Amino acid sequence: FRLALIQLHVSAVKSDNLQRACGLVREASAKGAKVVALPECFNSPYGTKYFKEYAEKIPGESTQKLSEVAKECSIYLVGGSIPEEDGGKLYNTCTVFGPDGAMLAKHRKVHLFDIDIPGKIQFKESETLSPGNSFSMFDTPYCKVGLGICYDIRFAEMAHIYGQKGCQLLIYPGAFNLTTGPAHWELLQRGRAVDNQVYVATVSPARDEKASYVAWGHSTVVNPWGEVIAKAGAEETVVYTDIDLKKLAEIRQQIPILSQKRCDLYGIEMKK
Repeated sequence: FRLALIQLHVSAVKSDNLQRACGLVREASAKGAKVVALPECFNSPYGTKYFKEYAEKIPGESTQKLSEVAKECSIYLVGGSIPEEDGGKLYNTCTVFGPDGAMLAKHRKVHLFDIDIPGKIQFKESETLSPGNSFSMFDTPYCKVGLGICYDIRFAEMAHIYGQKGCQLLIYPGAFNLTTGPAHWELLQRGRAVDNQVYVATVSPARDEKASYVAWGHSTVVNPWGEVIAKAGAEETVVYTDIDLKKLAEIRQQIPILSQKRCDLYGIEMKK
């Protein structure tokens, strides 16, 4: 099946972001994409000072638009993420909609991005955001898909659980920056893909040098062999790739790590 990643240029005007995102979803669908994914924080600038101002309830304006365009195009739409307000708390939340417009999954970012690299970047999502507390998967006629948001990709245990639960594709809307992007963006994706023999896709906003937080871009798809099979640059674009589940099955047969794990010696478990 064909997967499309929309590397959207995100502006400060929410209505423009929604309009352009939906336009690019339609374009991707017209080119045969059955699963389409948007980037992290696709409807607002990324940054702790913006989350409260742009936050919405779910359902709300942005998710309503996603539901409508998923139904119109009859696709599975991974709605990147938006700042969500619920019960006085803010979350970084990804919603997924099916071809009938129904919401199939809601993933709240589990691991909050609190880092301090002296002289390079300091960022603390936990100043404004609360963490999610659950794994998020959804079924399609093609395969089961696991969801994470950005920093979630650094936690191998989460991807491992998704693999255990039968996911063959992991999608991470994310916005690595100019420090962590060149160092770890592709490396982490390839690691998660090889460790679990799954496809891994990451979807970044396009780079905006004038933004307070500058995203790395380079939305990427990695196959279960650890090869990069599709990759964007820094600009607004749509990346297409065909996900070959036959190839995935062949790799798992050739190197059967999933059946060779020593569960008598070690294990990773999902607690809730």
